[in-house]
Amino acid sequence: MTDTDQHAPATDPALLDALREHVQGAMPATVADLSALVRLPSVSWSAFDPTHVRASAEAVADLARSTGVFADDAVRIVRSAVDGDTPQDADTPQGVDGEPGVELGQPAVLAVRPARNGKPTVMLYAHHDVQPQGDDALWETPPFEPTLRGDRLYGRGASDDKAGVMTHIASLRALHAQFGDDLDLGVVLFVEGEEEFGSRSFRTFLREQKEHLAADVIVVADSDNWSVDVPSITVSLRGNVTFKLTLTTLEHASHSGMFGGAAPDAMIPMVRLLSSLHDDQGSVAVEGLTAYDAPVPERSDDELAADAALLPGVRPVGTGPVLSRMWFQPSITVTGMDVPSVANASNTLIPTVSARVSVRVAPGQSATEARDAVERHLRAHVPFGAHLELSEPDAGDGFLVDTAGWAVQEARTAMREGWGADAVEQGIGGSIPFVSDLAAEFPDAQILVTGVEDPDTRAHSPNESQHLGVLHRAIASETILLARLATR
Repeated sequence: MTDTDQHAPATDPALLDALREHVQGAMPATVADLSALVRLPSVSWSAFDPTHVRASAEAVADLARSTGVFADDAVRIVRSAVDGDTPQDADTPQGVDGEPGVELGQPAVLAVRPARNGKPTVMLYAHHDVQPQGDDALWETPPFEPTLRGDRLYGRGASDDKAGVMTHIASLRALHAQFGDDLDLGVVLFVEGEEEFGSRSFRTFLREQKEHLAADVIVVADSDNWSVDVPSITVSLRGNVTFKLTLTTLEHASHSGMFGGAAPDAMIPMVRLLSSLHDDQGSVAVEGLTAYDAPVPERSDDELAADAALLPGVRPVGTGPVLSRMWFQPSITVTGMDVPSVANASNTLIPTVSARVSVRVAPGQSATEARDAVERHLRAHVPFGAHLELSEPDAGDGFLVDTAGWAVQEARTAMREGWGADAVEQGIGGSIPFVSDLAAEFPDAQILVTGVEDPDTRAHSPNESQHLGVLHRAIASETILLARLATR
């Protein structure tokens, strides 16, 4: 224990100063621990070596024990069956390695400290898996060798979301330094291992661990901030629908000189069908996809061009306020295509073409409804009688945060104390589908979506980085939030 009275309210200047001092003094160790996590290539996709994800989970479990908040036996690595998969042997519990007939998800870390004396419980969520690095040639430094340049630590997962993991770990360390074993706040640390692979076992995990996960407040550290100097509370998320679209026109490839101009190769209807998804302004033109109506801060097309790295002369797409387009309107993106490469192109009519289509769904519309609308559009607009197949579907609902709850007010205060600036309530154009799963499983919990990213983070892209000033301020804010909940 320190000289600070552990029962002093979190508004007490001495306690706030002590918390900030501990966070500041611990930053070198925090960055070192973050760097160690980045060195583990914990890509959760099925084509990658799962031993790296396991090693990452073990490292996170060790970090959880290092906080002093949890008893050693209260920290576990857990694997659950992929959603919808059930054991063939009913006597064998789910989540056990080697269980026959059951596909298990990637390992998550779960640590629990029960609340005492009527204090609330907070769940701290992050994920330790990362996206694939992509083309190594596009990285200025090795993707899994953390590299400090200026104020930024570069590496895959340095921000998304291993910095989120370290925000929780560093905050708990600071909290334990001030409260010690007298901490009455309930704490659940849940660090998922497959968020970047669709959280395939998430719902099963929630059902199996519901008793341990129950909380009054859930903090999801997996979002963005307004800038490196101004924090954000994310109050809306778009949903998502993805699928593989395949068009086939011929039983086999044919000579383009012999049959071109009469027989349709698959690329012609694919191009026409994909172009039908947008109007001339670039707005989504699918009947049945809705938009959400809410005010947004101002952002100019020039600011968008700078933030999104538009090339000179390239115009933004869509209509309406820029942030409304990004937060509250649907979008459709073709993220990949299976066609012959230019290097391997021959003078043939292509019989089959496939595309990966990603739909962002406005908050307030269910992903199922949006998926059905897109499918109706595609089937109604497919040209030349091409055979259409939709496969590999995935979907997740968006989310709207209730900003009237007391937890949001506590978070605003904590961010003001930790950042020295008022938080901006912002929407996010991306999707975190499991947030709606958390809300469905724990309807009485207040959910706070925070984060450590900023507009220059480049999460999921080459040269991802974490701004260390943002990390410092995010840790200070979360530490103050936890202290406020502990003395509430």
